[in-house]
Amino acid sequence: MGFRKRNRSRARKPALGTYGLLTAAGGQDIAFGRSQAAVHVLCPSPVLRKDRQMDISSNVLRQLKNRRPGFSLEQPFYTDPDYFKLDMETIYYRDWLFIGHDCEVPRAGNYFTVQIGDYPVVIVRGRDQVIRAFHNSCRHRGSRVCSTERGSSAKLVCPYHQWTYELDGSLLFARQMAEDFDKSQFSLKPVHCESVGGYIFICLAKNAPDFASVRATIEPYMAPHRISEAKIAFQSTIIEKGNWKLVWENNRECYHCAGNHPELCRTFPEAPTVTGVQGAMNDPVIAEHWKRCEAAGLPSEFKISPDGQFRAARMPLIEGAESYTMSGQNAVRRPLSPDVTINGIGTMLLFHYPTTWNHMLGDHAISFRVLPISAEETAVTTKWIVHKDAVEGVDYNLEELTHVWTETNDQDRRIVEENAFGIRSPAYEPGPYSEIHEGGVMQFVEWYTTFMINRLQGDQAKLSAVA
Repeated sequence: MGFRKRNRSRARKPALGTYGLLTAAGGQDIAFGRSQAAVHVLCPSPVLRKDRQMDISSNVLRQLKNRRPGFSLEQPFYTDPDYFKLDMETIYYRDWLFIGHDCEVPRAGNYFTVQIGDYPVVIVRGRDQVIRAFHNSCRHRGSRVCSTERGSSAKLVCPYHQWTYELDGSLLFARQMAEDFDKSQFSLKPVHCESVGGYIFICLAKNAPDFASVRATIEPYMAPHRISEAKIAFQSTIIEKGNWKLVWENNRECYHCAGNHPELCRTFPEAPTVTGVQGAMNDPVIAEHWKRCEAAGLPSEFKISPDGQFRAARMPLIEGAESYTMSGQNAVRRPLSPDVTINGIGTMLLFHYPTTWNHMLGDHAISFRVLPISAEETAVTTKWIVHKDAVEGVDYNLEELTHVWTETNDQDRRIVEENAFGIRSPAYEPGPYSEIHEGGVMQFVEWYTTFMINRLQGDQAKLSAVA
């Protein structure tokens, strides 16, 4: 028997540019065309997306409600992309985020850019001296308007087709559009923006939470340091290969400091009353420090918001230490602010979840910004802030100024990455925090848990109403 002649009467393949549809398991539509080299998977229907969103939300809500108090979170909270996406949508895309400093945009036309998850944002100072934030996406076809990390420009010009925006976001010029084209309808989309004590906060949500309580609490503590009149001496960004919550948990305790931070431990006390959220008022060293600083016009006593999201307190360094240097002495000869008239003020610790912790000393300040990149990557940006007239090489040595926290940041990076590595193990299960040393971690996890439960319960009610 020989080979049979090929049947030429088979159904014809779809013509180039035409597609059929198959339905895969789970209801996804799969398109197929003439090319056999690629299969194009189309997005699931809105109904399926909503169902999946509700499933993930329900799982997270159940796990958080059943979480064992005083223990770390379950593995998916640190590793799962869907849990990470829910964190971003529930917290980072809806709440106030510290993003930078007034002094980074000192003149009209100065701007800097930042990426928050899927959202590119540009912060710019206008001719009226108001600092504004905009979605960094051209209203023409969506290209980024400002592609560099920072710069200065009289106008914001999209490089794609040269659509030109004023510094207040209004569209000034769009060439060769239709006669009835209305420029007023195509301004850059604004992002909520607030400045307090030299710190810029933004909120991506359509309706931002009230900022008044944040301002009322932290501004008195920040004002004496005059950060808005200072300058950035140096900044660095490191990528920590761990979930953003691991970055925060590591920051919120000094249980690990003695074995990991030899430079920091020269000046920063390991006492849990300094790093935590309880016991400070009963610590006689801290109480005396508060009394002395308050008498000099520096708000100092521990203050925390009712929901635990932000707090401020002025804490002493190790006896005899003035600043974060290897010698313990000031790194900058010129004081940060003339409003601080005494030595030995320690560090003003400011926290605001989910994006920032800070140290404000007599000679300089240090801000930290936490921005998640993925479920297991987090960008931590550190900025060293000095008096605007301080001169490198004259008033300070950059190596001396940055050494302690450059080393500490890298040590923390390794700690977080080893923590993340171990959590990936199938053998991982939540472990107990130290009530003595890890009260700050417990407080952060409690804030996260309560915040997510409250938001998700509200969101589920909205989704159910339209189901």
